[in-house]
Amino acid sequence: MTRQLRSVDLDFVESAPLRLVYAAEVSAPPDAVYRALADDVEGWPGWFTQVKVAVPLDGGTGREVRLQGGITFRETIVATDPGARYAYRVDRSNAPGLKALLEEWQLTPAGSGTRVQWTFAADGSPLFRFTLRRARGAVGRSFRDAVGNLDRRLSAAAA
Repeated sequence: MTRQLRSVDLDFVESAPLRLVYAAEVSAPPDAVYRALADDVEGWPGWFTQVKVAVPLDGGTGREVRLQGGITFRETIVATDPGARYAYRVDRSNAPGLKALLEEWQLTPAGSGTRVQWTFAADGSPLFRFTLRRARGAVGRSFRDAVGNLDRRLSAAAA
């Protein structure tokens, strides 16, 4: 059963009780990475293996995301800065114990490619926070795998 989460603003990325921050580099330029994040929402399952389905909603101002394992998110896009930043807030979810969630993708030029930084800013029940802290390494591996897949996907598209 999905439930309404607490609405948070972009500053939650800094003030959240639990923040997981990961970074990796890709060979594609920031604009190409941004387009994959923001414009090709339906393409996410092709590179982020934890994402089973991603659908843009409301003329691109929202998204519906279903993860492997059945967790669902109804999201609102809160920041679009082409080539630099893409962020969204989860408004509804069936994730147990989740109270608030905002994810931010920051893109900065790095050599001939892009440094991709993903911040997962969350609040939840004590059990949720404990479980997510324990899963920090697995979440990091999932991010690194996804960014590696995205890099290969963007390189193949550019060829």
